[in-house]
Amino acid sequence: MKNFELFLNETGISIFYIKVGLGFLSSFLITFFSIPTIIKISKRKNLMDEPGVRSSHLRKIPNLGGIAIFYSIGICTSIFAYEIFDLYKFLFASLIILLYVGIMDDIVVMRAYKKLVAQVVVSVLIVVGSDVRIRNLFGIFGVYEVHYWISVFVTVITFIILINAFNLIDGIDGLAGGYSLICSALFGISYYRLGEYNYPLVILSVVLIGSVLAFLYYNMSNYRATKIFMGDTGSMLLGFLLAFTCICFIDIFIDKKLFSIPSYHLESAPVIAVAILILPIVDTLNVIVVRLWNKKSPFEADKNHIHHKLLKLDLTHRRSSFYIITYYLAIVTVTYFLRHTNVNLLLFIVLFLGFLGAYIPDFIFMLKNNKIKTNN
Repeated sequence: MKNFELFLNETGISIFYIKVGLGFLSSFLITFFSIPTIIKISKRKNLMDEPGVRSSHLRKIPNLGGIAIFYSIGICTSIFAYEIFDLYKFLFASLIILLYVGIMDDIVVMRAYKKLVAQVVVSVLIVVGSDVRIRNLFGIFGVYEVHYWISVFVTVITFIILINAFNLIDGIDGLAGGYSLICSALFGISYYRLGEYNYPLVILSVVLIGSVLAFLYYNMSNYRATKIFMGDTGSMLLGFLLAFTCICFIDIFIDKKLFSIPSYHLESAPVIAVAILILPIVDTLNVIVVRLWNKKSPFEADKNHIHHKLLKLDLTHRRSSFYIITYYLAIVTVTYFLRHTNVNLLLFIVLFLGFLGAYIPDFIFMLKNNKIKTNN
């Protein structure tokens, strides 16, 4: 390997770009060629997603696509970004636990409290064991450096919320996968711009992109024979990994045991991270508030999600996913151009635009109904 790296250095080719290219190609191909086998086994063993209260599909569809995503990430990250598992020693163990819990839930449907216990365990492992924490809020609500135990508590809660939030937005074709792809690209570009010490996280983001892109080929398929969902396995893995990359982005620092290079911080980093993950955050908070307002359990299934509202407007899954992703990508763009604004004002703008997007479909639906009544 050293001789190969020496050859690349002599020819002026960076090993990093080779890893990026091979990481993307390998993750795409592994997922792409794994899914047909998973579909075949799922149908043979009747491991299918049954239409339910929140479902937007009418037929049984295989829902173990998350296995292919894990398979791809586990192999490609270990080969092309092995430094990640060295720096964050409990990361792979956390992924294994989520894989097991996700498959169990996709096949036999686990009780909510059992899934929550598993999510708490993996969150504590990565937060306490690997020291991945939100250490500083950069002035949000007047808070800067956060006490260790408060930091641990807040970060664990953040992991749990984001894991479940991605599970909740996985309701129509292409939404969770497409949004994960966009988030991975944005975090990957950010890490790349912040220097070579973050290159393993860039490769992780690229591997995620390749794997999710291959999954979307099947998830967006119009042919029932090749269609598959990511299931809880996929949504929990993606939610966990994007929470991981999000928190690393907020607290980018160089390990003082290895390097003596000063940390780089962007004061609006927490708000930019919120903007990138604004869709699952807003959708989850909005649904919980609506359920509590209607005196229902926050865990009770309903059709108050943003994607359900767009389907009520007679939009297809593809159009709904495209409109949702485009709108929330626009919020990220606004946040980027306003990144030097006061951090609290910027957070207000991001949340306002986020919740506005959640109610625009309601407003359109109301106008549409009023127009029909007027014409009648």
